[in-house]
Amino acid sequence: MAEGTTYADDVVALGDKIAALTIVKAVELKEYLKEKYKIEPAAGGVVMAAGPAGGAATAEKPAEKTEFTPVLESFDPAKKINVIKVVREITQLGLKEAKDLVDAAPKPVLENVSKEDAENAAAKLREAGATVEVK
Repeated sequence: MAEGTTYADDVVALGDKIAALTIVKAVELKEYLKEKYKIEPAAGGVVMAAGPAGGAATAEKPAEKTEFTPVLESFDPAKKINVIKVVREITQLGLKEAKDLVDAAPKPVLENVSKEDAENAAAKLREAGATVEVK
């Protein structure tokens, strides 16, 4: 915005009020706009508006993680073929791609999957002789 730009007093007042919102109030405003006017603000706007609030974020419970990534950390060299077979089964990769993934460990096997899918994949890989961490 150009220097010397002037804004209407009501726009300045509203902008200052939005910037001063706590995270709780910003979420409440989002819900109100969505319910009353069918307006869904961009997610980034809430985060940016919450920035100056300071310590308000520490009072809130962090969002529960919903996406997980099982990462192949290492494997027993004697069981490499079994690990490759399981990687192929889990990912639907071809033989060469699965071998390359195993050889490149530590490497994510799946990305952003449900907790259940990540745990199932990790269990299969551990059974085949791999060391897996779910992140």
